[in-house]
Amino acid sequence: MRFSETHLAGAFIIDVEYFADARGGFARTFCRDEFTRAGLPATMVQTATSFNAKAGTLRGLHFQLPPHSQAKLVRETAGAMYDVIVDVRPESPTYRRHVAVELSAKNRRMLFIPKQFAHGFLTLVDETEIEYQFDEPYAPGSEGGIHFADPDLGIKWPRPVEAIADRDAALPSLSQLAAVR
Repeated sequence: MRFSETHLAGAFIIDVEYFADARGGFARTFCRDEFTRAGLPATMVQTATSFNAKAGTLRGLHFQLPPHSQAKLVRETAGAMYDVIVDVRPESPTYRRHVAVELSAKNRRMLFIPKQFAHGFLTLVDETEIEYQFDEPYAPGSEGGIHFADPDLGIKWPRPVEAIADRDAALPSLSQLAAVR
C-alpha cells in the first residue's frame, strides 16, 4: 500500500498494490503494521457496506460527534463514486476545507478519513457498493451532518444529484451547525 497524505492533516489516499496474473489478482486492503507506520489507527472494530442502485445517489455529509467520533477507511467493491471529506475540527488550520477523490473498483484506491471529518459521496455509475471500516462503533444519537451543497464549502460535485434521503437534504450548513454548538 502507498499512503499519500492530503492537504488535510491526517487524511490519506491509499493506493493498493494489486498483483495480477492469469488467474486474476490479489491485493491487501489493510495491514496493521503498515497503518501503524503511517500513524493511522491499526484496529478497526466495525465494517459495513452501502449499496447504491443508481448513479447520482448522494449520501452525506455525515460524521459522529465527540466523544463518539470515528475514523473511517472507505473503498469501492463495485462501481465508482466521487468521495468528499470536510475537516470539521474547529481548532484545525484546515477547518472547512475539503478533499475530493474518485474511488472505484477499477482504481482500487482507498481513503482514510480521520475523526471529526464529515464524509459524503456521489455515485458515478449504477450498482455502486462501498465498504467502510471504522475504528469506533456506531453510536446512535451521536450523528451529525452538513448539507452537501453548503456554499461556504465550495464542493463541486461532478454530476447532478438524482437521489438523496430526506434527512440528508435537510442537513444544515456548517455555519448553522457551528452556531448551535
